[in-house]
Amino acid sequence: MSDIQLASNRCGTGPALVVIRQLDREGWAPVIDLLTRDRQVVAVDLPGFGDSPPLPGTTAPTVQALAAEVAAWLPTVGLARPPVIGNSLGGAVALELARSGAVGSAVALSPIGLWTGPEAAYALGSLRIARTMAQTLGRRTARVTDSPLGRALMFWQLVAHPGRMTAEAADGALRDLARSPGFEATRRAVRAYRLTGFTPGVPVTVAWGTRDLLTPRHQARRAARLLPAARHVRLRGCGHSPMSDDPDRIARLLPSAPAG
Repeated sequence: MSDIQLASNRCGTGPALVVIRQLDREGWAPVIDLLTRDRQVVAVDLPGFGDSPPLPGTTAPTVQALAAEVAAWLPTVGLARPPVIGNSLGGAVALELARSGAVGSAVALSPIGLWTGPEAAYALGSLRIARTMAQTLGRRTARVTDSPLGRALMFWQLVAHPGRMTAEAADGALRDLARSPGFEATRRAVRAYRLTGFTPGVPVTVAWGTRDLLTPRHQARRAARLLPAARHVRLRGCGHSPMSDDPDRIARLLPSAPAG
């Protein structure tokens, strides 16, 4: 564990759950709005993303290292084995937290690590190109995100229905992509990551969008083979980051909040 402090925010009341965020911070807003009806949601930025500092220079930001950092952070904010949910890199971190027993349950949306070498190169290369575009736009991101066509051009690989994103969420996503200091180091570190099978001791759900163009849904079949004890869900009509595509469905993937 490093001595960095992860950035997080809390909203809502009730039993706590953790949302693991990286480049998808803005995309979680509609899901969090639903979850806070009967829960306290603690949204945490992974090291090097959002408002969290990167891991120290000597520590490679592998999926396992990021998961260990989150696991060590949980008790510092008064959380004992909460349910967690994450998308893409955050989904892989959620699965590694379930493997270690650091959480009470895990939901992983299109987690990375079910890819082959060429598939990893394609996905991570696509994100690198998108980051370059976002950095080139600089403060002019709103010129693109203000229009439905602009949102479609920028987010077609990530969401199935870019028109359902608000201009504000799309603009925030581009700005996060451009400014995240841990992006490049993490991109290099996770390319070699491959999820290995395990029998979880806690409830685990793996959900995949049927219109995922970044980590195509045939990777979901690999997940089913590696994690036969998990619940596997097809998200019809959803993309790689399905939170804005169908927030109600994503919110329902989590176990019901305990009564009282």
